[in-house]
Amino acid sequence: MDRPELGFLLSRLMREVMAREKPILEAAGLEMWDYAVLTALADSAAPTQAQLAATTGRDKTRLIGNLDRLEAEGMVARRPDPADRRNRIVSLTPAGSRVLRRCREAIEAMETELLADLDPADRAGFERALTSLAETDR
Repeated sequence: MDRPELGFLLSRLMREVMAREKPILEAAGLEMWDYAVLTALADSAAPTQAQLAATTGRDKTRLIGNLDRLEAEGMVARRPDPADRRNRIVSLTPAGSRVLRRCREAIEAMETELLADLDPADRAGFERALTSLAETDR
């Protein structure tokens, strides 16, 4: 093999991306998991807490802390599920949508800067390949 393994390369890139995202999220008063929750809520309609845990990969018991914090900040709302009152349905509030939009805009600018040295065609191919790999069920 004439290059390092994918795991090594992706790990280095992920550490760099996370290091650059952290101050963006901190400025918005968010932790990484908070951002993952807001993103998941924006991409799906009113999931239960259990569905949200599965979607984000966050342990259900740890997710509660994120939801408590986001709800206290007015970014999410929880209400009983009419089909099963033991479950809670979580939704993104307008305030949460605004915070998420600002974070996404700042992250997009950061990614543009991070990938600035790539040829535009290489960048487009890289983004297409990552998206395809991430969306493929394995």
